[in-house]
This record gives sequence, structure tokens and C-alpha cells, in this order.
Amino acid sequence: MDARERDRSSEGLLDELRAELGTQAVLTGNDIPLRNRNDWSSKPPGEPLAVLRPGNAQEAARAVAACRAARLPFVPQGGLTGLCGGATPEPGWIAISLERMVGIEEIDPVSATMTVKAGTPLEVVQRAADEAGFLFPLDLGSRGSCAIGGNLSTNAGGNRVIRYGMTRDLVLGLEVVLPDGTVLTNLNKLLKNNAGYDLKHLFIGSEGTLGIITRVVLRLFPRPRSTAAALCALSSYADVAALLAGARSGLGPILSAFEVMWPDYWQVVTERLKVRSPVASGHGFYVLVETHGSDEATDAARFQSWLEEMAESGILADAAVAQSHAQVKDFWAVRDACAEFGTGLGPHISYDIGLQVDRMDSFASRCKAALEAGIPGCDSVYYGHIGDGNLHLVAWVAGLPMEQQPKEAMDAIIYGLVREMGGSISAEHGIGTTKKKWLGHARSDAEIALMRVLKGALDPENLLNPGKVVSL
Repeated sequence: MDARERDRSSEGLLDELRAELGTQAVLTGNDIPLRNRNDWSSKPPGEPLAVLRPGNAQEAARAVAACRAARLPFVPQGGLTGLCGGATPEPGWIAISLERMVGIEEIDPVSATMTVKAGTPLEVVQRAADEAGFLFPLDLGSRGSCAIGGNLSTNAGGNRVIRYGMTRDLVLGLEVVLPDGTVLTNLNKLLKNNAGYDLKHLFIGSEGTLGIITRVVLRLFPRPRSTAAALCALSSYADVAALLAGARSGLGPILSAFEVMWPDYWQVVTERLKVRSPVASGHGFYVLVETHGSDEATDAARFQSWLEEMAESGILADAAVAQSHAQVKDFWAVRDACAEFGTGLGPHISYDIGLQVDRMDSFASRCKAALEAGIPGCDSVYYGHIGDGNLHLVAWVAGLPMEQQPKEAMDAIIYGLVREMGGSISAEHGIGTTKKKWLGHARSDAEIALMRVLKGALDPENLLNPGKVVSL
């Protein structure tokens, strides 16, 4: 098929889809919003042939079938807040956006489940759960923009993994459109269901390469009756590790977050971003500890007693305890200030890695030194969830625009050290295209080969988000 025949075929496809799905569901040319051309990664924006906006799984299936008939690659899109290029279209692709698949279908208070459409923003899910007297514990800085389907697609982590687990642990059932257009519906509400393979786990974390998630059954948890938080200052990483061990044993199941900030992060947040801190600067580490409990009086006393025990043992250099929910939010503002790094640092590259907890400070020290030595003018800051083995860092060369930031050199240094220290190149943001080159640093040849087998089995024509994560 030459270029003119391909163009005629594509236009015929779009006319067919307009007739079938409605003109509001098919955007082309100048009508394609800028947001549908890229996610939040540093990858250059793509130029999709069209953006399709189906309203339900059956319309998504028809869109998939039409793309297959025309041999056009297609990429699913949610909130487009990913950082690895997983939702970015290549020129000539079709983008299938779930932005019209929004809404809470059901909250079942007896089963403690919520059935929700995949394009629904995470914050909407959180609010609906709260209004029904429950908690949906997944929480990310992009909560107002990211879509729940995208959260599943990347197996998002967030701030409360230490207690509630990754997104994978919060899902009971799925509806998925397969690469051949089949709608696979298993909106299971059962926590225990061992009837054959648990197929939902094929799609959670597969970054839209094995299927398009359209509806989800989520687990809900009792809404906490008490929340306590403290922002702690410590002298050394050994004290951080001791505080984590003490929190796990002393606070037990009410421990909901354990966020660690290195002093370079603290300096940027308090000095450049001017975020007000409840504890003084000049310490070796800063830790935000949060609990969710069921009895305010008992939990508050338990939290205070635990803090006093940590202080008496010499682990704490200083600590501030939140006296209200407003102060809890203020404490979190220090940790969430990383979302404003574009203002405080200018262009920068974000990294998301997994490491054993006892190796994190060694990694941070070695990585910072290696970046400074290997890339003139390169600086970096470190922070993370720690309790679940997730370290974040951002690196940059001041004064350079984003397109001139030496990302390849940064990647080589950072991911090389990750491999040396037995970590993962991605703790919660996925692989997409930006990390694909480095997948072998965290997965064996046999594992990558099996990923290709799965991709080939479900998408033999290689049309659904091809080239992301692994290549056939």
C-alpha cells in the first residue's frame, strides 16, 4: 500500500468511526488537544493521526477493531501523567483516550468495593470513597489529573504502600478490551477467588501493551477515625533505619506512611521553594511519619508514647507533632513540594528506583558524587518512601533547557549504579520507552523473553502500543 492508498484508507476509517461513534468521539488535525500528544515525560510530543474518545468498552472495542482492520497502531491514554512515555503516540498512530469514560458506577458498602470507569480521576475516586465513609488509600501528587485506569496500567505506588500495598493490591476485578477487540469482563468483587489464572494481573502494570482497561472494581477500606503525623529530624541514616524499625514494631498496623527526605531535598524545598517547615534546618535527615487508626484517644496516646520512646533512645534530634488535620496537610506540603521542582530547579530529570532500604543512603552518596564527577555542573536531590524500598531523585544541570539536559549520561550513571546495587530501574512509574533501554539492568534475559511471549500471544499483530516496555 503506497502513501496515497494509506491516506485514503485512514480517511475511510475515520469516516466510519465518526458515523459509528459520533463526531465528538473522533478528533483530527487542529482539533487534537496538545495534551493528547504526550505524557509528562521528557519524550518529544507525537502527532497522532486521530484521537478517539469512546464512551464505553463496546465503543472502545469497535475502535480497536477498526484500527486493526486498517493496520494502524493505537495507544491507550488516561490522565497522561506518566513519566516514561508509555501513553505518547508516534506519528500516524491512533490515540484511544478514556477521558469520556468517567464516573463511579457503584459503591457496595457490604463488600467494601467500588466499581468505577477507567478514565475517572484518582481524586474523584478518593472523594467518592470518603463521602461513602470509606478510604481508597492510593494517593499520588498527580491525584487531580491522573486517571484510575492509568494508575492500574502502571501499577502506581504512592505514599501509603507501606500499609496498603501497591495499586495491584487494591484491585479485585477488571473489564479490559483485548488487542483483537474482545471485551474481557470480570468485575469480580471476591477477595478470595482462585478459579484458574488471576488474569487481571496480566494487565495491571503492563502499561497498556496487553489490553485497554475500561472498568475496575476497587477495594475500599474503613475511613480512618484518627490521623496522626510527626515531622522528625535525625542525625544519620542509621537513625532513620532505627526509626523505621521502631515505627513498624511500636505503631504496627496503624503506620500508614514513612517518607524520608535527604538534606539536599530539604534545602531546595525550604530555601528555593520557601515551604514553611515545622522543624529547623541543619539536620542529616527528615522523616514524615503518619498513622491511620480507629480510636482517636487511644491512637493519639500511642503515637505520643512512641515518639517519646524514640526521643529517649536518642534516635530523634527534633520532632514536631501535628495538632490538627490542617497541620497534617502542612506537614505533607513539605513532602509534596517535589511537584513544584519545575519552579525551584528549572528543567530537570526525575528518577524512580527501587533499592533495599539498607542500601539507599550509600546509593544516594555514591550517585551524587558520580553525577558531579561525570557530568560538569550536575546536581541532584534525594527523597522517597523508603519503607517500601522506593527512592526518588531528580538531577539537573542548571541553566540548560530541558532538551539539552544530559539525560543519557545521567541514565547511564544512575541505572548503572542501580544494577550494581541489585535494585530496580522503576519502582512505580513503569518503563514506557524512556527506560526500555535499561530494562535488562533489572530483569533477566529469561524474564524479558517471557514478557515478549505474553505480548506476542495477546497482540500478535503488534498494534497495541507497540515498542513500549519490550519489542517483539
